[in-house]
Amino acid sequence: MELSARNQLKGTVKNVSTDNIMAEVTVDFGGQEVVSVITKSSFERLGIKAGQPVTVIIKATDVMLAR
Repeated sequence: MELSARNQLKGTVKNVSTDNIMAEVTVDFGGQEVVSVITKSSFERLGIKAGQPVTVIIKATDVMLAR
């Protein structure tokens, strides 16, 4: 699959929390984490589980840096 998003990070699903509508997925990148909130139906369709490798794709107009 070709994507226009340049920020693609490969990591491992660390934790998943769901309710009736949404799923919160925490992805670990060797000690750094990104949290994504997606619909529960997308979560189920993708078959996301803890310990599974995933690619996080970030498409944003604002990306902040701190030092």
